[in-house]
Amino acid sequence: MRYGMAIDTKKCVGCSDCVVACQTENNVPVGYCRDWIVENTAGTYPKLELEIRSERCNHCDNSPCVRCCPTGASHIIDGGIVVVTHVDCIGCGACIQSCPYDARYSHPEGYVDKCTFCHHRVENGQNPACVSVCPTHCMYFGDLDDPNSEISKMVSTRKWKVLAPEAGTKPQIFYLV
Repeated sequence: MRYGMAIDTKKCVGCSDCVVACQTENNVPVGYCRDWIVENTAGTYPKLELEIRSERCNHCDNSPCVRCCPTGASHIIDGGIVVVTHVDCIGCGACIQSCPYDARYSHPEGYVDKCTFCHHRVENGQNPACVSVCPTHCMYFGDLDDPNSEISKMVSTRKWKVLAPEAGTKPQIFYLV
């Protein structure tokens, strides 16, 4: 089993419901976030293209944050989800510096925090909070190793991209284009 997420950039409207759901579900302190909205404009007038996407930890197969963690607080659990065990984290920030996606932050209580794909929900058969609240249903979550899962079908039938492919991290977030 290998969890992943696909986000349809043609359907995302940048409403930030995913951001608020994550903050609420995970008790993220005010002023911090585990996911965020990015708007990217490309082209030259009058031929411009706008891409809106929800970004977060990419739960990489080749995670530099896990490799550089001196205490093992950053590690991979079943399904390929990258997590931080807060009590083991010394807050050194090595993982923050190693992440090519800027997906981690220093929590005010002294540890590093990030998206966990809401693994506490996933363990109970639920989708991550961000996926559950998306009004445009542009987010797909599931087992990439299951060819019958909705995410596997999306990734196999749609054109997609990953962020920073040159980093070699093998991210598990796919942006449908």
